[in-house]
Amino acid sequence: MRLTLFDLDNTLLAGDSDYLWGRFLVDEGVVDAGVYARENERFHAQYEAGNLDIHAYQRFALAPLLSHSRERMQALRADYVERVIRPLVARHTPALLDFHRQRGDRIAIITATNRFITEPIAALLGIDTLIATDPEIVDGAYTGEIAGVPCFQAGKIERAKAWVAQQPETFDHVTFYSDSLNDLPLLRWADTAVAVDPDDTLAAAAREAGWPIVSLRGDEQPF
Repeated sequence: MRLTLFDLDNTLLAGDSDYLWGRFLVDEGVVDAGVYARENERFHAQYEAGNLDIHAYQRFALAPLLSHSRERMQALRADYVERVIRPLVARHTPALLDFHRQRGDRIAIITATNRFITEPIAALLGIDTLIATDPEIVDGAYTGEIAGVPCFQAGKIERAKAWVAQQPETFDHVTFYSDSLNDLPLLRWADTAVAVDPDDTLAAAAREAGWPIVSLRGDEQPF
């Protein structure tokens, strides 16, 4: 059986759900605009450069979940997904997902963005399996820390292997779609790697490795 993994941000989405969630919280007045916006930009720049401290970033990203009720944050999240994320689903994402479903692949999202943000986005895309960075919850409350291995850079391989080991079926081929230099470890681990609207570093690596480079945002369907 074939397994097809998809990165989420700037791959299936024409934008970064983690970064945009921070912008949304600023716009909604949930967090201090000056401080939060500045830190959000700083961490986003680190991510794009490939040197993000995922633990420091998640403490920052999860902080609003500690200082506001779960009910309020879930209501904000639902509004965010509808108003911000739905319009950002890349043009050819639905057709690509349908292609792999019709081929009989098991499909999953694998993302560094935390599960609180990405769970409803996976549901929006009709994808049941989500491998994401998991926020730690103790006694029903978020701690601001990460539970287990962060689903980031080489950690994505560890998380993917752990998930595969728990499945009843055996996968004889793994395909992975991603846009980011941060996903080079998992792209190199996969049997088939596809660069989607890649950053410059990934585009260069894809050309050197002979991986397909596609866009899910253009006029023409790439598959």
